[in-house]
Amino acid sequence: MKTVAMSSIAMGIKTSFYVLVKNTFLLALLSIGWLSASVVHAENSEIKTTGVKKSAASLDELLQMIKTATISESKEHANREAEFKQAKAQQKQKLKDIQSVKAAEERKAEQLEKTYAENELKLVALEEQLQKRLGTLGEMFGHLTSAAGDTRTTLSHSIVSAQYPGRTAFLDELIAKMSSNTQLPSMEEIENLWFTINHEMVEGARVVKFPATITNAEGEQIKQDVVRVGAFNLLSNGSYLNFNPATGFMNELARQPGRQYTGAAAELEQASGEFTQVGIDPTGPSGGSLLAALIHSPRLIERWHQGGIVGYFITFVGACALLLALWRFMVLIGVSSKVNAQLQSQTADSDNPLGRVLKVGEDNENLDVESLELKLHEQVLKERPAIELGIALLKIIAMVAPLLGLLGTVVGMIVTFQAITIFGAGDPKAMAGGISAALVTTVLGLCVAIPTVLLHTLVNGKAQRVLHILEEQSAGLIAQKAEG
Repeated sequence: MKTVAMSSIAMGIKTSFYVLVKNTFLLALLSIGWLSASVVHAENSEIKTTGVKKSAASLDELLQMIKTATISESKEHANREAEFKQAKAQQKQKLKDIQSVKAAEERKAEQLEKTYAENELKLVALEEQLQKRLGTLGEMFGHLTSAAGDTRTTLSHSIVSAQYPGRTAFLDELIAKMSSNTQLPSMEEIENLWFTINHEMVEGARVVKFPATITNAEGEQIKQDVVRVGAFNLLSNGSYLNFNPATGFMNELARQPGRQYTGAAAELEQASGEFTQVGIDPTGPSGGSLLAALIHSPRLIERWHQGGIVGYFITFVGACALLLALWRFMVLIGVSSKVNAQLQSQTADSDNPLGRVLKVGEDNENLDVESLELKLHEQVLKERPAIELGIALLKIIAMVAPLLGLLGTVVGMIVTFQAITIFGAGDPKAMAGGISAALVTTVLGLCVAIPTVLLHTLVNGKAQRVLHILEEQSAGLIAQKAEG
């Protein structure tokens, strides 16, 4: 029994030893794998111990290395945990500070809202108190503001400002002051406004001369005397000036009115107290509508050019009619004087129609009455074309001229309708050329036809008078022959 027991004990010890060795070997393998993973982790995390990598030579060194690595990682984790706890504490403190600031700002905002509401109530009360104290003065200051605004508008466009610039600065300040409803105008400012209104009214009735810088028609700025005729016109060196309220400059009108107006302006500049007639434009302070219409209205030559080719042809025909009428009238005057001289003479002269008719009667005294009548009638017929030369042409021109004018009217209307087709009916300037041609040619046709009719009547009457004398004397010769 004892031997069996010993054997059993020996077997147990042997088995335990095998188990211990097996477990130790497995533990060593696991430790080596864990140590390798720890070494790799340490390399990736850039953890350095002595700067030299070592390998375990025995199990004790392996255990020591495992222990050292474990302690190092524990310290690292502890340091990180401490850093995280410190950052958390700092963030918590910052949050607490921000919440404190927020609470303070909210209390401040509530206080400001309360103050704003109190100020609103005070402002309403003060405005009510102001309105009560103003009473009827509020209406008066309203009229004062309106008067100041109207005066500023008047002064800014008045030619009196050409002589007294900068008059609206005071009114601008006064209007801004009264519009703010925070300050009332002083008595001195009200009196200054009253003086400004009266000054403008007085200056509007004066004719004064003052030195100024103007821009002439060539664009040059020169200094010379300017005559201001009330609040109507500015004159200088016999020319009318235009005043630009925006810039305060004066310049000569690019186109002056007629000579009678510029001549009167020059006389006014040279006048010394006596009454002088001068043309003014009462419709506007800086060159109104009447002066603009006067200087922009086309002159006679310009209107003639508006007639175009048809107008030129009508003018040519009218000139031909005038020259023809004058030529025939002068010729007939000479013929009539010679015929009158022949009536006073007893001898037939061949240098005039009546002398040639009488010459035929003298040369055919032996003929019978009928033959003599035919001879005299033949001679009168020979003289008629020379006496009536050009009279029929005058009559034709008098009839054709209105037709040419009608032709120009039709052409002008065609041009007008073409302009309407292209530009529409909204722009009058696009149609002005055609309308001008239409109207001007009609006027030119009538202006040629009417005088031509009168000239034809005058010349024809002169010719018929000469022919009447020829027929009268021819009939006298026949009657004398019949009596003899």
